Amino acid sequence: MLDLTYDTPKPKVISGAKQDWELVIGMEVHAQVSSNAKLFSGASTAFGAEPNANVALVDAAMPGMLPVINEFCVEQTVRTGLGLKADINLKSAFDRKNYFYPDLPQGYQISQLYHPIVGEGEVLVELGDGTARRVRIERIHMEQDAGKSIHDMDPAMSFVDLNRTGVCLMEIVSRPDIRGPEEAAAYIAKLRQIMRYLGTCDGNMQNGNLRADVNVSICAPGAYEKYQETQDFSHLGTRCEIKNMNSMRFIQQAIEVEARRQIAIVEAGGTVDQETRLYDPDKGETRSMRSKEEAHDYRYFPDPDLLPLEIEQGWVDDIQAALPELPDDKKARFISDFGLSDYDASVLTAEVESAAYFEAVANGRDGKMAANWVINELFGRLKKEDHGITDSPVSPDQLGAIIELIAKGDISGKIAKDLFEIVYTEGGDPFEIVEQRGMKQVTDTGAIEAAVEDVIAANPAQVEKAKANPKLAGWFVGQVMKATGGKANPKAVNEIVSAKLGL
Repeated sequence: MLDLTYDTPKPKVISGAKQDWELVIGMEVHAQVSSNAKLFSGASTAFGAEPNANVALVDAAMPGMLPVINEFCVEQTVRTGLGLKADINLKSAFDRKNYFYPDLPQGYQISQLYHPIVGEGEVLVELGDGTARRVRIERIHMEQDAGKSIHDMDPAMSFVDLNRTGVCLMEIVSRPDIRGPEEAAAYIAKLRQIMRYLGTCDGNMQNGNLRADVNVSICAPGAYEKYQETQDFSHLGTRCEIKNMNSMRFIQQAIEVEARRQIAIVEAGGTVDQETRLYDPDKGETRSMRSKEEAHDYRYFPDPDLLPLEIEQGWVDDIQAALPELPDDKKARFISDFGLSDYDASVLTAEVESAAYFEAVANGRDGKMAANWVINELFGRLKKEDHGITDSPVSPDQLGAIIELIAKGDISGKIAKDLFEIVYTEGGDPFEIVEQRGMKQVTDTGAIEAAVEDVIAANPAQVEKAKANPKLAGWFVGQVMKATGGKANPKAVNEIVSAKLGL
């Protein structure tokens, strides 16, 4: 496990015209469950299908159609809860949340208000400066997604695509433990990372598979500490919810904009109204969407078509036993087993695919050297070409072979970079390429000595300078490497140059 002895992060402070203010942020994250079928039907969840192609009769709310729960969606939600160190409720129940939109055919959403399947958990959010915030999870419940209304295809009509209707969402509700825009983005990133490791949500924000409602309020310095002591929300300011955020960058911008809006209202003697708002990134402002509803406004009641959901502890234990190694544990192991720095381990474990690639490269080899090549050479090249690790033309075995050739002394660092370029652009077995193209490093000290003597003999003036200033011996090393096409062993060259110059 990671050593979580971090300093407590300081809250974000925003200076108003009259005083300083602190931010308090809670988030409701909607994560689409990675499942081939919807929560209550067998319709496909594939993204990008033709409009209304993935719609079963129950999704379209045809008369007489009854929901049948997808066990795999339940399993994925339980797996997520366990990954967030949360309590799993062996008995939960579904409720109907009644509201009316064109893209909600039933006229209600099946959700879990009173008895969610997952209870309290936590997420440790590392902030990159030696500090970490422990964000408490209040609950995770399952619910149906709605469809999508499309308003820009016709000047006089709106269209409805029901492909998303009935897709299973996990709503992950946090406590108001987040204290700034950067922390909010880091929290979303950590949730996404954990769920991708678990395989329960792909975290694709562009496709709408991970969205967040961000609750923002302001308070005077010291008020949050009083809330922590008493759990009395009256110490905190009135919150406003910013709806349907699907970009970490926009989440940060929206929090900052909304906080300053609230500060201006309060310092002018006004009162912040609790409401749902939307963020307009083009105008850099939030605007009112609707006044904030309470639970009674939705007329929640138990869904009469679904029995309470009861699961067995043994089933939960089996899921727990099959959990993969999670990011924090993997990072700690990389630091311990491979001697990596905290930064390198963080980079390599950021994505589950990157971690798997590195581990394959490092297996049985120098871990630090493997990390250096994966992060600097491979990641650098992939980023330059806007590719991900899954698109890498260099396999772990190929990169591992390059590292082995370096470790054996068959090639120098410079030759290794040339070899990497060949493998990246042309492919092939690094061992065979080195043999076929004569790239092997010259380790014959006699040949190196002869090359050194030739350079010294041709440059008597430089010899005198080097004897007066030993730092200039590097010039001879460079000339010898150039003369040998970069194939001479650099260590041997340095030693022979120093000996021949009497340094």
